[in-house]
Amino acid sequence: MRSYTRHQLKQNAFAESTAETISWAVEHRSKIVAAAIVVAIVAAAALGIWAFVNYRNQQANNELSSALQKYSAPIRAAGEPATPEMLSYGSAAERAKAANADFTRIADKYSFTRNGRIARYFEGITLHDLGDNAGAEKQLQDVAGSRDKEVASLAKLALASIDQDAGKMQPAIEIYKSLIDNPTTSVGKTTAQFELATLYEANHQPLEARKLYEQMQKADPTGQVGQMAAQKLQALRPPQP
Repeated sequence: MRSYTRHQLKQNAFAESTAETISWAVEHRSKIVAAAIVVAIVAAAALGIWAFVNYRNQQANNELSSALQKYSAPIRAAGEPATPEMLSYGSAAERAKAANADFTRIADKYSFTRNGRIARYFEGITLHDLGDNAGAEKQLQDVAGSRDKEVASLAKLALASIDQDAGKMQPAIEIYKSLIDNPTTSVGKTTAQFELATLYEANHQPLEARKLYEQMQKADPTGQVGQMAAQKLQALRPPQP
Protein backbone atom coordinates (compact mmCIF):
# COMPACT_ATOMS: atom_id res chain seq x y z
CA MET A 1 0.00 0.00 0.00
CA ARG A 2 2.81 2.38 0.96
CA SER A 3 4.66 1.52 -2.26
CA TYR A 4 1.51 2.15 -4.31
CA THR A 5 0.98 5.51 -2.61
CA ARG A 6 4.56 6.60 -3.40
CA HIS A 7 4.06 5.53 -7.01
CA GLN A 8 0.83 7.51 -7.28
CA LEU A 9 2.49 10.58 -5.76
CA LYS A 10 5.29 10.38 -8.35
CA GLN A 11 2.76 10.07 -11.17
CA ASN A 12 0.75 13.02 -9.85
CA ALA A 13 3.89 15.12 -9.46
CA PHE A 14 5.00 14.27 -13.00
CA ALA A 15 1.55 15.09 -14.36
CA GLU A 16 1.48 18.40 -12.53
CA SER A 17 5.00 19.24 -13.74
CA THR A 18 4.11 18.32 -17.31
CA ALA A 19 0.94 20.39 -17.18
CA GLU A 20 2.86 23.38 -15.86
CA THR A 21 5.47 23.00 -18.59
CA ILE A 22 2.84 22.82 -21.31
CA SER A 23 1.01 25.79 -19.84
CA TRP A 24 4.24 27.80 -19.68
CA ALA A 25 5.10 26.81 -23.26
CA VAL A 26 1.70 27.91 -24.53
CA GLU A 27 1.91 31.18 -22.65
CA HIS A 28 5.43 31.89 -23.92
CA ARG A 29 5.00 30.35 -27.35
CA SER A 30 6.21 33.40 -29.23
CA LYS A 31 9.38 33.56 -27.15
CA ILE A 32 10.07 29.86 -27.69
CA VAL A 33 9.59 30.19 -31.44
CA ALA A 34 11.86 33.22 -31.49
CA ALA A 35 14.53 31.35 -29.50
CA ALA A 36 14.28 28.38 -31.86
CA ILE A 37 14.72 30.69 -34.84
CA VAL A 38 17.79 32.25 -33.21
CA VAL A 39 19.28 28.82 -32.54
CA ALA A 40 18.63 27.79 -36.14
CA ILE A 41 20.23 30.99 -37.45
CA VAL A 42 23.29 30.55 -35.21
CA ALA A 43 23.63 26.90 -36.28
CA ALA A 44 23.35 27.86 -39.94
CA ALA A 45 25.87 30.66 -39.47
CA ALA A 46 28.30 28.30 -37.73
CA LEU A 47 27.93 25.81 -40.57
CA GLY A 48 28.46 28.58 -43.10
CA ILE A 49 31.55 29.84 -41.29
CA TRP A 50 32.94 26.31 -41.13
CA ALA A 51 32.34 25.81 -44.83
CA PHE A 52 33.93 29.16 -45.65
CA VAL A 53 36.99 28.51 -43.46
CA ASN A 54 37.35 25.05 -44.99
CA TYR A 55 37.13 26.52 -48.48
CA ARG A 56 39.71 29.19 -47.67
CA ASN A 57 41.98 26.60 -46.09
CA GLN A 58 41.84 24.58 -49.31
CA GLN A 59 42.73 27.68 -51.30
CA ALA A 60 45.64 28.31 -48.94
CA ASN A 61 46.74 24.69 -49.34
CA ASN A 62 46.97 25.05 -53.10
CA GLU A 63 49.04 28.22 -52.85
CA LEU A 64 51.16 26.79 -50.05
CA SER A 65 52.01 23.74 -52.16
CA SER A 66 53.38 26.00 -54.89
CA ALA A 67 55.39 28.00 -52.36
CA LEU A 68 56.87 24.82 -50.88
CA GLN A 69 57.86 23.62 -54.35
CA LYS A 70 59.67 26.91 -54.81
CA TYR A 71 61.39 26.53 -51.40
CA SER A 72 62.56 23.00 -52.30
CA ALA A 73 63.80 23.91 -55.78
CA PRO A 74 67.43 22.92 -56.45
CA ILE A 75 70.39 25.29 -56.21
CA ARG A 76 72.37 25.56 -59.45
CA ALA A 77 76.07 24.92 -59.44
CA ALA A 78 78.30 27.97 -59.91
CA GLY A 79 78.23 29.07 -63.53
CA GLU A 80 75.32 26.79 -64.41
CA PRO A 81 72.62 28.68 -66.36
CA ALA A 82 68.94 28.56 -65.46
CA THR A 83 66.66 26.55 -67.73
CA PRO A 84 62.93 27.02 -68.39
CA GLU A 85 62.28 23.31 -67.92
CA MET A 86 63.12 23.32 -64.21
CA LEU A 87 62.79 25.95 -61.50
CA SER A 88 66.15 26.54 -59.83
CA TYR A 89 68.06 29.26 -58.01
CA GLY A 90 71.58 30.57 -58.04
CA SER A 91 71.89 30.49 -54.25
CA ALA A 92 70.08 29.43 -51.10
CA ALA A 93 69.54 33.07 -50.19
CA GLU A 94 67.91 33.78 -53.55
CA ARG A 95 65.61 30.81 -53.08
CA ALA A 96 64.72 31.77 -49.51
CA LYS A 97 63.92 35.34 -50.57
CA ALA A 98 61.61 34.17 -53.35
CA ALA A 99 59.84 31.64 -51.14
CA ASN A 100 59.56 34.10 -48.26
CA ALA A 101 57.55 36.50 -50.41
CA ASP A 102 55.06 33.72 -51.16
CA PHE A 103 54.86 32.49 -47.56
CA THR A 104 54.29 36.03 -46.27
CA ARG A 105 51.53 36.69 -48.79
CA ILE A 106 49.76 33.41 -47.98
CA ALA A 107 50.09 33.92 -44.23
CA ASP A 108 48.58 37.40 -44.46
CA LYS A 109 45.84 36.37 -46.86
CA TYR A 110 44.75 33.23 -44.98
CA SER A 111 45.78 34.12 -41.43
CA PHE A 112 42.76 32.41 -39.79
CA THR A 113 43.34 29.01 -41.44
CA ARG A 114 45.73 26.20 -40.49
CA ASN A 115 47.58 26.46 -43.80
CA GLY A 116 47.90 30.17 -43.19
CA ARG A 117 49.62 29.39 -39.89
CA ILE A 118 51.87 26.88 -41.63
CA ALA A 119 52.78 29.60 -44.13
CA ARG A 120 53.59 31.91 -41.22
CA TYR A 121 55.86 29.22 -39.83
CA PHE A 122 57.72 28.99 -43.13
CA GLU A 123 57.88 32.76 -43.29
CA GLY A 124 59.85 32.60 -40.05
CA ILE A 125 62.04 29.77 -41.32
CA THR A 126 62.94 31.62 -44.53
CA LEU A 127 63.67 34.81 -42.60
CA HIS A 128 66.11 32.78 -40.53
CA ASP A 129 67.64 31.46 -43.76
CA LEU A 130 68.13 35.09 -44.80
CA GLY A 131 69.88 35.94 -41.53
CA ASP A 132 66.99 37.96 -40.08
CA ASN A 133 66.77 36.22 -36.71
CA ALA A 134 64.74 39.00 -35.11
CA GLY A 135 62.12 38.80 -37.86
CA ALA A 136 62.17 35.01 -37.74
CA GLU A 137 61.61 34.94 -33.98
CA LYS A 138 58.70 37.39 -34.26
CA GLN A 139 56.84 35.25 -36.79
CA LEU A 140 57.65 31.96 -35.08
CA GLN A 141 56.55 33.25 -31.68
CA ASP A 142 53.25 34.27 -33.24
CA VAL A 143 52.73 30.71 -34.48
CA ALA A 144 54.03 29.18 -31.24
CA GLY A 145 51.35 31.04 -29.31
CA SER A 146 48.48 29.74 -31.45
CA ARG A 147 45.95 27.14 -30.29
CA ASP A 148 47.00 24.80 -33.08
CA LYS A 149 49.30 22.53 -31.07
CA GLU A 150 50.74 20.74 -34.09
CA VAL A 151 51.92 23.87 -35.89
CA ALA A 152 52.79 25.60 -32.60
CA SER A 153 55.14 22.77 -31.60
CA LEU A 154 56.99 23.07 -34.93
CA ALA A 155 57.45 26.78 -34.31
CA LYS A 156 58.74 26.11 -30.78
CA LEU A 157 61.23 23.59 -32.13
CA ALA A 158 62.49 26.18 -34.62
CA LEU A 159 62.74 28.84 -31.90
CA ALA A 160 64.81 26.49 -29.76
CA SER A 161 67.14 25.87 -32.68
CA ILE A 162 67.54 29.63 -33.27
CA ASP A 163 68.27 30.17 -29.57
CA GLN A 164 70.82 27.36 -29.64
CA ASP A 165 72.56 28.81 -32.71
CA ALA A 166 72.68 32.19 -30.95
CA GLY A 167 74.30 30.65 -27.88
CA LYS A 168 71.18 31.15 -25.73
CA MET A 169 71.33 27.66 -24.30
CA GLN A 170 69.02 27.97 -21.28
CA PRO A 171 66.00 29.27 -23.24
CA ALA A 172 66.55 26.49 -25.79
CA ILE A 173 66.76 23.88 -23.04
CA GLU A 174 63.49 25.09 -21.52
CA ILE A 175 61.72 24.87 -24.88
CA TYR A 176 63.02 21.35 -25.53
CA LYS A 177 61.93 20.22 -22.06
CA SER A 178 58.46 21.66 -22.66
CA LEU A 179 58.22 19.78 -25.97
CA ILE A 180 59.31 16.56 -24.24
CA ASP A 181 56.59 17.01 -21.60
CA ASN A 182 53.97 17.97 -24.19
CA PRO A 183 54.64 15.90 -27.33
CA THR A 184 52.55 16.24 -30.49
CA THR A 185 52.32 14.30 -33.72
CA SER A 186 54.50 16.85 -35.51
CA VAL A 187 57.14 16.99 -32.75
CA GLY A 188 57.26 13.71 -30.87
CA LYS A 189 58.91 13.13 -27.51
CA THR A 190 61.95 11.38 -28.99
CA THR A 191 62.50 14.20 -31.48
CA ALA A 192 62.68 16.74 -28.66
CA GLN A 193 64.86 14.38 -26.59
CA PHE A 194 67.37 13.97 -29.40
CA GLU A 195 67.51 17.73 -29.97
CA LEU A 196 68.05 18.40 -26.27
CA ALA A 197 70.68 15.68 -25.99
CA THR A 198 72.51 17.15 -28.99
CA LEU A 199 72.42 20.56 -27.32
CA TYR A 200 73.86 19.08 -24.13
CA GLU A 201 76.68 17.49 -26.11
CA ALA A 202 77.46 20.77 -27.87
CA ASN A 203 77.33 22.57 -24.52
CA HIS A 204 79.83 20.12 -22.96
CA GLN A 205 77.23 18.47 -20.70
CA PRO A 206 77.78 14.77 -21.50
CA LEU A 207 76.14 13.47 -18.32
CA GLU A 208 72.84 15.16 -19.15
CA ALA A 209 73.05 13.92 -22.74
CA ARG A 210 73.77 10.40 -21.51
CA LYS A 211 70.67 10.41 -19.29
CA LEU A 212 68.45 11.25 -22.24
CA TYR A 213 70.02 8.63 -24.50
CA GLU A 214 69.63 6.02 -21.77
CA GLN A 215 65.95 6.92 -21.39
CA MET A 216 65.41 6.53 -25.13
CA GLN A 217 67.27 3.24 -25.26
CA LYS A 218 65.27 1.89 -22.32
CA ALA A 219 61.96 2.98 -23.88
CA ASP A 220 62.77 1.36 -27.25
CA PRO A 221 65.56 -1.21 -26.71
CA THR A 222 65.13 -3.05 -30.04
CA GLY A 223 63.70 -0.29 -32.21
CA GLN A 224 65.36 2.30 -34.41
CA VAL A 225 65.25 5.01 -31.73
CA GLY A 226 66.87 2.68 -29.20
CA GLN A 227 69.60 1.71 -31.66
CA MET A 228 70.37 5.35 -32.45
CA ALA A 229 70.51 6.13 -28.74
CA ALA A 230 72.87 3.19 -28.22
CA GLN A 231 75.20 4.54 -30.90
CA LYS A 232 75.19 7.94 -29.23
CA LEU A 233 75.96 6.35 -25.87
CA GLN A 234 78.84 4.44 -27.42
CA ALA A 235 80.25 7.68 -28.82
CA LEU A 236 79.95 9.35 -25.40
CA ARG A 237 82.05 6.70 -23.68
CA PRO A 238 85.47 8.00 -22.67
CA PRO A 239 88.39 6.43 -24.56
CA GLN A 240 89.88 3.37 -22.94
CA PRO A 241 93.39 3.86 -21.50
